[in-house]
Amino acid sequence: MLSRHPRTLVSLLSAALGIGLAALALPAAATDPPPGFRKVCDQTSGECWFIAESEIRKDPTEGQDGKPAATGQQKRCNFNGAPQKCTDDELGSWSNTHQCYLHRMNPPPPYDSPIWTGKDLTKGGVWACVREQGYDEGRHLVTRFIWIEGEPDIEVVDPMTLVYRAIAEMKLGKPRLGTAPGAGQIGLVNMPVWLWVAKSENTWGPITRTASVPGLSVTVKAEVDAVNWAMGDGKTLRCETAGTPYTKSAGLKDSPDCGHRYVKTSRSQPHCTYPVTATTHWTIAWESTLGDTGQIPMTQSAETQLQIGEAVPVLVDPDGGEQAPTAPKVAAC
Repeated sequence: MLSRHPRTLVSLLSAALGIGLAALALPAAATDPPPGFRKVCDQTSGECWFIAESEIRKDPTEGQDGKPAATGQQKRCNFNGAPQKCTDDELGSWSNTHQCYLHRMNPPPPYDSPIWTGKDLTKGGVWACVREQGYDEGRHLVTRFIWIEGEPDIEVVDPMTLVYRAIAEMKLGKPRLGTAPGAGQIGLVNMPVWLWVAKSENTWGPITRTASVPGLSVTVKAEVDAVNWAMGDGKTLRCETAGTPYTKSAGLKDSPDCGHRYVKTSRSQPHCTYPVTATTHWTIAWESTLGDTGQIPMTQSAETQLQIGEAVPVLVDPDGGEQAPTAPKVAAC
């Protein structure tokens, strides 16, 4: 069934007077469009209207700035002969046969719906057929639902467009760093430094997203392979794991999988700290329903600061009686 909003009938005189309407309704018998408009007709109902040339979608085979494409190139998508954009993020992909944008109904109509009557559910599907019909009351869309056996004749986007659309939906973030000693604390030369990153779907993975248009779907999986830690003293560590968070029970042990020891204090560094940068290396693998596959490398980085001092022994008076020895002081900046 075809559903539409009421459209106001306007006279051709309104175009001549410069009223900024993008579409004018007219009787089917009308033939000559006013300057700047083009006549288009609904082949099913016979209804015709004028559409402003400025509102007609550009042919994707045109060059930049609207210049014609090279001689011999065919216009792929057209609406009654007028150039039409082949894909629309909201509406789907254009079908020259059905003269509308198509997207598969998901979820499909209930299987007791009359639209399935006499249809083999394994050989086709129900699609929404959407077309812009007018502009006098805003964006005016007409939608009808049709059964299509197999796949419709639509232009689909390049798989990589869908790959990056799926990656954008992942919202991959910078690593969230953990260190011991932590920011604001003072570590010691030749003592263990523990390094780790907090694991989450968006900062470590694995994370999977799918992007689709009618006729094509791409599934993308992303996960971190390793973390490179630039320690600020000229050393870089590659940790194949996220690292192990430090606990007091570990005492002065080294981290089991991602740690470092500084051999000099940070006294000579700007701000008296070592700048530490952790870079996560992502592998993003994708596969399309057409059998195409690929991988994309990606990195995310975050920074922190570590202050490293040294223990200075304190002499204790041997005649101090029962006085406990004083703990060594930490010499920092």
